[in-house]
Amino acid sequence: MLNDQPLRCLYRDEALLVVHKPAGLLVHPSAIDRHETEFALHYARELAGQKVFPVHRLDKPTSGLLVFALSSQVASTLGQAMMAREVEKQYLAVVRGWPAAAGRIDHPLKRDPVNKQDRREQPIQSAVSDYQCLAQVELPIQVDRYPSTRYALVQIQPHEGRKHQLRRHLKHLGHPILGDVKQGKGPHNRYMEHTFGRGLWLACVQMRFAHPLTGAPLCLDAPLEARFTPLLQAWGWWDDVPSAWQPRGERLLLGK
Repeated sequence: MLNDQPLRCLYRDEALLVVHKPAGLLVHPSAIDRHETEFALHYARELAGQKVFPVHRLDKPTSGLLVFALSSQVASTLGQAMMAREVEKQYLAVVRGWPAAAGRIDHPLKRDPVNKQDRREQPIQSAVSDYQCLAQVELPIQVDRYPSTRYALVQIQPHEGRKHQLRRHLKHLGHPILGDVKQGKGPHNRYMEHTFGRGLWLACVQMRFAHPLTGAPLCLDAPLEARFTPLLQAWGWWDDVPSAWQPRGERLLLGK
């Protein structure tokens, strides 16, 4: 028996199991994280009561919507749809600075080698992401070298599924995701950890695709984790988040 079930079921039918994955949980075993013993795949199997097949993946520190197929045939169908860019994903990210109101990041990415010991030159792959800025805040505090500090809430859609595509694209844009140890900046990450807790401020909040059995349009939404609530309220961003993506539960009473 596994520990307390960390996955929350968002949708289920004869073909699919859709869950919310918390930050900090791997989707499946990985050579990079050999010490880990708990995986979303195992919890999803327990939740479904049968074998499940991961359709896509979320990085360990990324929370949000995760889809499992209940048969290998459905997994293959959705895999082909993803390869054909027929699956739309939306993410929310909290970033450093103020990006433009909207834009497209067309920045090819070098593929990471599967084996870190592989020194061969890796191929460069096309990668495009569209984004729009939903909200901004300027704090009257000095976190880094400026007397005030700017952050923004960004909705971003990757058109491929390159490894760490959104993290690398937002870094390329000059607005790294807060809590990103590799792409971000230490003073801002430490400020976020001290103020709102440790973690990557990135979540998958929506997926749209044709149902693999019926072909009917399917739109799936995932509310943000509860850890986003203090941030959204402290920075006045609650109403800037679509209601389907707002954290569930009671809103905090600030100042209490």
